[in-house]
Amino acid sequence: MELQTLTYIIVGLTFAIYIGIAFWARAGSTKEFYVAGGGVHPVANGMATAADWMSAASFIGMAGLIAFFGYGGSVFLMGWTGGYVLLALLLAPYLRKFGKFTVPEFIGDRFYSRTARIVAVVCLILASVTYVIGQMKGIGVAFSRFLEVKYEVGLLIGMCIVFFYSVMGGMKGITYTQIAQYVVLIFAYTIPAVFISLNLTGNPIPQLGLGSTLVGTDTFLLDKLDQVVTELGWAEYTTQARLSHVNMFAYTMSLMIGTAGLPHVIIRFFTVPKVKDARTSAGWALVFIAILYTTAPAVAGMARLNLINTMAPEGQEQLAYAERPQWFKNWEKTGLLKFEDKNNDGRINYEANKETNELVKVDRDIMVLANPEIAKLPNWVIALVAAGGLAAALSTAAGLLLAISSAISHDLLKGVIKPDISEKQELMASRIAMAGAIAFAGYLGFNPPDFAAGTVALAFGLAASSIFPALMMGIFSKKMNREGAIAGMVAGISVTLLYVFQHKGIMFVKSTAFLGDMPPNWFFGIEPNAFGAIGALVNFTVAFIVYRRFSEAPQDVQDMVENIRVPAGAGQAQDH
Repeated sequence: MELQTLTYIIVGLTFAIYIGIAFWARAGSTKEFYVAGGGVHPVANGMATAADWMSAASFIGMAGLIAFFGYGGSVFLMGWTGGYVLLALLLAPYLRKFGKFTVPEFIGDRFYSRTARIVAVVCLILASVTYVIGQMKGIGVAFSRFLEVKYEVGLLIGMCIVFFYSVMGGMKGITYTQIAQYVVLIFAYTIPAVFISLNLTGNPIPQLGLGSTLVGTDTFLLDKLDQVVTELGWAEYTTQARLSHVNMFAYTMSLMIGTAGLPHVIIRFFTVPKVKDARTSAGWALVFIAILYTTAPAVAGMARLNLINTMAPEGQEQLAYAERPQWFKNWEKTGLLKFEDKNNDGRINYEANKETNELVKVDRDIMVLANPEIAKLPNWVIALVAAGGLAAALSTAAGLLLAISSAISHDLLKGVIKPDISEKQELMASRIAMAGAIAFAGYLGFNPPDFAAGTVALAFGLAASSIFPALMMGIFSKKMNREGAIAGMVAGISVTLLYVFQHKGIMFVKSTAFLGDMPPNWFFGIEPNAFGAIGALVNFTVAFIVYRRFSEAPQDVQDMVENIRVPAGAGQAQDH
């Protein structure tokens, strides 16, 4: 069966499953809409969390980054997985014991302030909207390539799918849909990797294949990759480091604490029945995520080797443009792959030298989606990868949109503006807010801002600099007062946004006397996408300075924090 037909069938079946689950798991109460009724099994929640977490950036982008950055791309693996360790140990069980619906609700109650709750909502929306831009763009690109429709049409289709299962089911529908999406995306990611690892090394386990010898030779795959990239003028793949040591540390820290502070991930741990289950589900999430994340380096290395072997086969002339394979033609149509015949010889010269390199554009985000086509795998595998990429983008977009809508309906409307609203009215407001969030996210997908490049990493920086410190101080510093928490959040997110906007040349920042003449990366050479760690440090510092100028938190708040931190029954001895 031809590729296009298979793609329509496989993608269509997965969408039918998602919408069917949404009908089955319709939310009938605010508790079901916000936290799926609080009765999700920890293993199921771990799987849903993994799908929520593994966005288009993980499925499509991470292997592409590692493919072109080599060793330097490992910062994403370390940062994103390390964040879940922080979540499991420092946040998830305590937030679950608090027993409410949203992150701003915890911050508002813990710091006994509606202002703190509103500031948390603003920080949450800024981080989530920034993150959702990349997801909507990924949905549009994947649809446009594999369904052969215009980008705008693909984005509209994706918005409609998300609308059905998010607005109808809320967290309950999203949770069970994300379990199905995890199954789709993990099979879509690992099956091609198994095929390609077998083809190149004879080992069916990609993680082991990356360290194995090539079929019929005594040469290790990574040694061969080092050889071919250096012959073409690039740095050695296994030692290439794009970032300085300072940037590597700051980037890793920003991704780690940003992961632990992302609200759409945190609210997943409010859906399990018990406090113990929150930590257990975090562990299961890490297991399910590790399946993809340990496969990603193998996918990256093998994809880079296959790409180079296609362009410049060993011992043969460079590929003639007229004889380029079908996958090359397909991706040329998207504009993500571009050739320019600079010497008019009709052949594709692919090398590091920018003056003579004729493959003038190879978008790193195409590597995972194009890899099965490059490796000449069966059409059903290529179609499965399309479904997996869409599942990754849709699952994360749904989680982000729920976090945004719950912040608007539960934290702003019920928590601040109209506290006496009925549950039925709140549920309706939640659905309207979700529909509005989808429409706004779609608008951003159609009209991405000028500084949209790197938005996913920026989203982590915003969460790291604002939400994570507030949660940590709220749990582990029982005397921290509202003035310190509010000042810290405002300071942390402000310096991060200013640093990023100044780097991007946003007009109102460029015109200021303080930042106008600053060179890019002026703060110890740290890149904007790694600045979240510095923003978090500013948050903590400002919070503790301001805290000392005001009264400490009231005793009842301190008692609440003690209750959150101490396990049930601790210290209660019984006489026998």
